[in-house]
Amino acid sequence: MSASTYIAAAYLIIGIALFVGLLLPRITANRAISSPIVLLTIGLAAGMLPLPDGVSLDPMKHPALTEQITTITIVIALTGVGLALDRPLQRSRETWKRWNSTWRLIFIAMPLAIAVTAVLGWWLAGLVPGAALVLAAALAPTDPVLASDVQVEGPTVDVDDEERLDEDDEMRFALTSEAGLNDGAAFPFVVAGLSLLGAGSVWSWAPSWIAWELVGRTLIGVFVGWVVGTLLGKLAFRAPRSVRFADIGDPLLIVAAPLIAYGLGELVHGWAFLSVFVCALCMRASDRTHEYHQHMHGVIDRLEHLFTLLVLLMLGAALTDGMLAHLTWAGALVGVLLIFVIRPVTAWVALWSPHKVDRAGDGVLGPRERLATAFLGVRGIGTLYYLAYASSHAKVDNGAELWSIAGFTVALSVIVHGMAATPIVQWLDRTRRAKPA
Repeated sequence: MSASTYIAAAYLIIGIALFVGLLLPRITANRAISSPIVLLTIGLAAGMLPLPDGVSLDPMKHPALTEQITTITIVIALTGVGLALDRPLQRSRETWKRWNSTWRLIFIAMPLAIAVTAVLGWWLAGLVPGAALVLAAALAPTDPVLASDVQVEGPTVDVDDEERLDEDDEMRFALTSEAGLNDGAAFPFVVAGLSLLGAGSVWSWAPSWIAWELVGRTLIGVFVGWVVGTLLGKLAFRAPRSVRFADIGDPLLIVAAPLIAYGLGELVHGWAFLSVFVCALCMRASDRTHEYHQHMHGVIDRLEHLFTLLVLLMLGAALTDGMLAHLTWAGALVGVLLIFVIRPVTAWVALWSPHKVDRAGDGVLGPRERLATAFLGVRGIGTLYYLAYASSHAKVDNGAELWSIAGFTVALSVIVHGMAATPIVQWLDRTRRAKPA
């Protein structure tokens, strides 16, 4: 076939797949199957089709392109997450306590999971220590976008009093807010893995890594997000009427805002994913009961859905076009252990509490909610981004093995969590109704 025929066929496959992806949520609602699973399956089938000589869908061979596509997708997703959360995060001890479950997942569960996964990658899969740490950090971010039943539904605005605005489901809040923060929080550990690969002794880079990569760039990223989000929030809700976006009604401000936050965050060397999430939180806090938030969230939600489906389609095609060529039983076992043991155990430990009742709004999860939150740590697009970033910015030993393990783990997570999310949520709802305590 000619090159133009292949291109036309690619457009046809992508168009049909996206159409199916847009239709599926209405068909699969409240069923133990999700549209990401179907899109991944379509991609798997598409990857088996013949390609022109020299053309490959393996992301390892196109790290720069993969990095840019996944960057856009993550930026859009983080904006949607930040805008959807009703629970405020203000400069008061009380509001920070309400995010207790999030802090535990970020500061306890994630580092523990990275450490255990890195050890297994080195000891079990035979990766060099630096590559094992890069893999563990890349697999750290969670992505509830790929299991929509476990994320908050969107901004609530139809209330008279801002103080009444809060999430009424602690599990959904914990998983959604965790995903908003850990895409940026995992970045220092990816850099640590790259440093371990190239700088030799840990003591030659560890002090500067702690001071700059772990602390300095995190603070810069948060500060940039706060500045951009606060200024754009004032422009949207408090500017003169002629330029007040909330009154004009144009929701495309929410497309410009994350790009500004991300670009500025990168330029000043902060963790730009944190800038995007904090920017969205600050915009949400500017006027929490205004219906303009719903208009903005509607736009960003559609973009997020579109880009996520596209990435999943590409991932499925890559998996059957060579991405799994270097997957060994040991590498596959690392992925299986992460999904079924490492994440559930580390998150359960991090979220442990003597309380026997789920206390929505106080950052306290009951035993059933802790179990569900610990298990539903979906791996997704953040993993692909970090591996693409590492491959683009350094020579990564065991690179082929990393991509194979990561691709297998993300696909396994999409299938397992996609099928489990709806039954788990329905089980929680039934048990709450039958026995409130």
